[in-house]
Amino acid sequence: MYERGGKPRKTRTSPVSSPTSTFFSLPMFSLSRMLRRSYLAKCLAAFLSILSLYALLHSIPFPSPPTPPGSFASTSSFLAADAATKIYLYDLPSKFTYGVIRSYLLARGGSDRSTSVASDADLRYPGHQHSAEWWLFSDLLRSDRNPDSPIAVVSDPSQADLFYVPFFSSLSLIVNPIRPTDESAMGSYSDEHMQEELVEWLERQDYWKRNKGRDHVIICQDPNALYKVIDQIRNAVLLVSDFGRLREDQASLVKDVVLPYSHRINPYKGEIGVEARPSLLFFMGNRYRKEGGKVRDTLFQILENEKDVVVKHGAQSRESRRMATQGMHSSKFCLHPAGDTPSACRLFDAIVSLCVPVVVSDYIELPFEDVIDYKKIAIFVETNVAVQPGFLTSMLRKVSTETVLKYQQEIKKVKHYFEYESPNGTVDEIWRQVSSKLPLIKLMINRDKRLVRRDANTTDCSCICSVQDESLIR
Repeated sequence: MYERGGKPRKTRTSPVSSPTSTFFSLPMFSLSRMLRRSYLAKCLAAFLSILSLYALLHSIPFPSPPTPPGSFASTSSFLAADAATKIYLYDLPSKFTYGVIRSYLLARGGSDRSTSVASDADLRYPGHQHSAEWWLFSDLLRSDRNPDSPIAVVSDPSQADLFYVPFFSSLSLIVNPIRPTDESAMGSYSDEHMQEELVEWLERQDYWKRNKGRDHVIICQDPNALYKVIDQIRNAVLLVSDFGRLREDQASLVKDVVLPYSHRINPYKGEIGVEARPSLLFFMGNRYRKEGGKVRDTLFQILENEKDVVVKHGAQSRESRRMATQGMHSSKFCLHPAGDTPSACRLFDAIVSLCVPVVVSDYIELPFEDVIDYKKIAIFVETNVAVQPGFLTSMLRKVSTETVLKYQQEIKKVKHYFEYESPNGTVDEIWRQVSSKLPLIKLMINRDKRLVRRDANTTDCSCICSVQDESLIR
């Protein structure tokens, strides 16, 4: 029932819910109301007591029940992000490490007596662009490891997640100089023989045989390093500079790690700015290269007569490095064309010089791209566009001073990633990259334990080709 205006009309309800209440007389109404109030008071008191008990119980910390083995919770704990990856350093025969340094020095005029008598600690690794193998090896031998390091070195191989194979493969490749100073030293060292001996040694190791080498880490930074045995070690995590001379079934961005070259010039110590950089563009290097590096000769012809542009032909030498240091430190932009392979050390020389790289290399792969956005620190130009006369210099002259300063600011933020000598620099980042491969390694190891039908003509699913189909990109 509703009153006029839409408001509900108040109706009197029975004071008790019992069906017999209709037989109560009017004088009993007040009594029933009192009983109802008493009942509600008791209910309220009981409710408040329960609420107080609930609050008390939840304020006392109780231990969690143990997690059953193999549960999802235990897996999450095992894969905790802050857990350091445990690496075991193989105790290779010294001929694969310090012995390579001795052979290198001997082939360059060092006396046999002096190199054999010198202790390992006295040997100095020769400086060159592929020296990551020395930095990583030295880091694993350190006793004063940074507590924030992404890895922990273990002495018990049964505790290891990964196994590092410390062969100086890049130095071994160049032990015999192109123009030897001592003909008698030639022929006594064979890099191919060393590669074969390394594989023979590995194939005798139980931990290599256990997972077919998948949980092993091998550095072959020079594009030609370990070329003779690469098919026998391709299951391992390979540390490379690029994939220019590797097939898609040998290496990939998914399985392996791209390393920066060691910079060969002194880092720039000044602040950002263009006042001390009068040159527009600088390049110094070999003019004539093979494969994709043929673009260099074309660029030389286009640029060598341009105003404010310095392009010089020069091979690796102390004097060339001095001139390159001076040129990069006094230029706004530094040219990085492809060489025999897509990458080269001068890209990283430019970065530590705060000289904005101009990359003309269509198939280059770059290190640490999960943490570095290279579009913020470099300019990328397609080869067929860069070789158009006048294009490069016209484009670079239009880049404002403000934009150059922004590039330099971004370069300065990430410069430490390319300094092997920095305590929290390249080496730590390489280990972080290696550690990130661990879930895939475990996946492939477990997958190999079951029967998986594979077509011999197809690529293993752990590899993703780095040379992409343009139809998928554009």
